[in-house]
Amino acid sequence: QVQLVESGGGLVQAGGSLRLSCAASGRTLSSLFIGWFRQAPGMEREFVAGFVWNGGIKYLADSLKGRFTISRDNAKNTVYLQMNSLKAEDSAVYYCAASKHTTSDSNEFDYWGQGTQVTVSS
Repeated sequence: QVQLVESGGGLVQAGGSLRLSCAASGRTLSSLFIGWFRQAPGMEREFVAGFVWNGGIKYLADSLKGRFTISRDNAKNTVYLQMNSLKAEDSAVYYCAASKHTTSDSNEFDYWGQGTQVTVSS
């Protein structure tokens, strides 16, 4: 079993930055794919970014390239999502999740954190 805890959300003005953290525990992450998703009110959950823990391969949604960055700290079993130049449309609940497969399909993720709210004001 994997436990995931997100933190770092909050209220920020447009153009500002936030760094979200996903702390993992319970089992090794070496064979897992860690993804970030977000869901705004009334909208579908969408893939934001992912990190292949074993190989260090990164993925990022095309629309977010240049503003968002995913990284990790092996010693802390933590994945980070750095969000810069935030826009109002980035407002959503952000979730950390883990899957045995490298995929952007939320249905393939077995473990989820509780979510952290990000609100960007314009």
